[in-house]
Amino acid sequence: MRERFTTEMKEAMKAGDKRRLGTIRLIQAALKDKDIEARGAGKGQTTEDEILALLQKMIKQRQESIAMYEQGGRPELAQQEKEEAEVIATFLPKQMDEAETKAAIEAAVAETGAASMKDMGKVVGLLRGKYAGRMDFGKASGLVKDMLPKG
Repeated sequence: MRERFTTEMKEAMKAGDKRRLGTIRLIQAALKDKDIEARGAGKGQTTEDEILALLQKMIKQRQESIAMYEQGGRPELAQQEKEEAEVIATFLPKQMDEAETKAAIEAAVAETGAASMKDMGKVVGLLRGKYAGRMDFGKASGLVKDMLPKG
């Protein structure tokens, strides 16, 4: 994945695509910070799953900024954030659709033996382990709540 960032950055430079180039540089800076943090904690280099989680976090930050800019009447800044989010999303694997997400949640509920809302953490934890980068966990959490019996 790291090589892909470098390759895409070179292509963006050649194409003169300033938004893509700037966004890829932001990704690489965030990844470098994550690597430094991991080294400080005595871990090795950031894993692929951690990189996917980082990219999802960056997209979520952009989505929050878009909402704030739109409320504040700054459509040009909202557009910039949208473009950055789109570039970041190109590095994520294909996202699961709602039917695939529901099927994965049902399997996770069965696998963990979740019987109530108390078990929601187990279910979401299992999903994060298996589907990092492919599932929107904000939506998935709501679906898990709907599927688990209250009590």
